[in-house]
Amino acid sequence: MLSGYSRTNGDMGARNHVAIIPTAGCVNDFIRKIEQNVPGTVPILHHQGCAQLKPDLEQVTQILIGLGINPNVTGVLVVSLGCESIVPQEVVDGIASSGKPVSFLSLHEEGGYTKALQKGIDVASKMCVEANTQERKPFSLEDLVLGIKCGASDTTSGLVANPVIGVVVDRVIDAGGTVIFGETTEIIGAEHILAKRAVNQRVSKRVYEIVERMEAKAKALGVDMRGSQPTGGNIRGGLTSIEEKSLGA
Repeated sequence: MLSGYSRTNGDMGARNHVAIIPTAGCVNDFIRKIEQNVPGTVPILHHQGCAQLKPDLEQVTQILIGLGINPNVTGVLVVSLGCESIVPQEVVDGIASSGKPVSFLSLHEEGGYTKALQKGIDVASKMCVEANTQERKPFSLEDLVLGIKCGASDTTSGLVANPVIGVVVDRVIDAGGTVIFGETTEIIGAEHILAKRAVNQRVSKRVYEIVERMEAKAKALGVDMRGSQPTGGNIRGGLTSIEEKSLGA
């Protein structure tokens, strides 16, 4: 039996972080200052949100919302400079829709760095106090959403590391849980294996479509996938082709 923190929307979190999310990279140093003054906070640093256009801006907005509603986050402080391309209120509203407590702070609206910093420290401190009152509750694999990421692949990945992860994934899914992984390029050459294990024909077809779309994008840009996959580190680790890497992943 696992233990974690129950969220308002029914999700379960293994951690209980208070996240500080900037709407633009311009305030990264500012949120680091809050973190330094408030133990228990986690700054989500990035360099997006400014001088961007759609659809990139929409994607960044959705990513920031997704980070905020992550079950491992108990509360969020969204920090804005006040002149970025992204619309801060969209991020705030998106996170708040999950039922999670979220506060907003704008350096411009607070009248400068010093005043804004003190308010940020106060808000984050209150969130951390609230987080410390929350207790873990038991939950099952059915409630678990597991994210996996393959990285630094070498010849041992397909022999040891990833097969072990595969067993874990099978057990979580068999128990009714959810597993998420990314990197479409990591399944090129082995998509038929993944598609064969799909829950139904529709999902199987979707696997092929995703890979074909990725390959089409590369061709449209005049990019040879073999120029980036496998990487130099993969090759030094003993891999010779993207197919080998995919089969090991």
